[in-house]
Amino acid sequence: MAAAPPDLLRARWYDGVSSRPQPVLVGLEPGPRGPSLRLHALAPGVAVPPSPFAHDAVDWPEAWRPSRAQATVVVGLHGAGSLEIDDGARWHAALEAAGARPGLAQRMQTRWQVFVAVLLAAVLGLGLFYRYGTPWAATQLTRFVPLGWEETISREAMEQLDDGWLRPSRLPAERQAALRARFDALAATLGQAGAGDAPALRRYRGYAPKLQLAFRSGMPPNAFALPGGQIVMTDALVHAADKAGLPDDALVGVLAHEIGHVVHRHGTRLVVEQGVLNIGLGLALGDVSSMVATASTVLTSLAYRRSHEREADCFAVAMMARAGLPIAPMADLLMDIDGPPAVAGRPPGQEEAPETPQPRSPGAADWFSSHPDTAARAEALRAGRGCAVDGAR
Repeated sequence: MAAAPPDLLRARWYDGVSSRPQPVLVGLEPGPRGPSLRLHALAPGVAVPPSPFAHDAVDWPEAWRPSRAQATVVVGLHGAGSLEIDDGARWHAALEAAGARPGLAQRMQTRWQVFVAVLLAAVLGLGLFYRYGTPWAATQLTRFVPLGWEETISREAMEQLDDGWLRPSRLPAERQAALRARFDALAATLGQAGAGDAPALRRYRGYAPKLQLAFRSGMPPNAFALPGGQIVMTDALVHAADKAGLPDDALVGVLAHEIGHVVHRHGTRLVVEQGVLNIGLGLALGDVSSMVATASTVLTSLAYRRSHEREADCFAVAMMARAGLPIAPMADLLMDIDGPPAVAGRPPGQEEAPETPQPRSPGAADWFSSHPDTAARAEALRAGRGCAVDGAR
């Protein structure tokens, strides 16, 4: 049998109609979207398609290894059957000469350097998406969440809390009235916002929820904000401030912090952040186990809560400054509730003079905490820079 011309390859063509292969010659030609393929009859009576197969009409086989091609190459022609070529090295050489370039997926399979580079790029991309993309996307999407939805969620959440964890407040009515008056006066300053306000006081233009303060018992010292303007302060927190001999400015500072959560819509943003993050993880990782997905969601939600706490601290500093009130009592209350650090080697009952809290470097424990380090927060608040509370994020 005569040898094939140097620019053509000998092949067996299975036309999809007969099980018997037809001997043909295969030519590869450069094209605008990649090589095209043309069949040439090698024996009399073999009818081959007159037109070439466009690049998209061919299932181009990939090389298994960059240094050694497979011996036999199978080329799919979609509805026109398939080809078998015994000289795989020559096939790939002709393919490269016709302008074919391996795709990223093929280079990842055949070159470990490319695989490592793509893996590092993917990890970096996921890190940037987590650190910057998700919070930014959630912040923007939250603008479109109606206030009425937040109020409904808040109302349902309060009903569940009152049925479970919380109990009616036992604070005297006059004590509640005094604190509520301070809260209303603080909230009124928010309505006087002007163009020269600190950026911390202005996040969502036109967002004006009705701020409400409620007192409850049944929980340790705490205060929290729900979406839509509902803020709750526990009796234990009021008692803790009174026991420490702190002025009500300490409690007002805490309320300013909680108002910051409302104004910055942290509750709603957290829900949106989780949705954006879950979608991003699904697109990036595909079908992962529920354990991995759940662990990722929990860890990242804690980190985002730390971010929200710092933002609310920043808001509290700006709001208390606008109202002409000191922020240091709030820092003292935080430290009093958190308690003094234990000192190794100190005999039981022995007390030492309190020292100025020293911020510690963020460690592994901070990753599992929903709040920044208390000592660092207190120092930042006393310095009037609630925005920079720790460097964990």
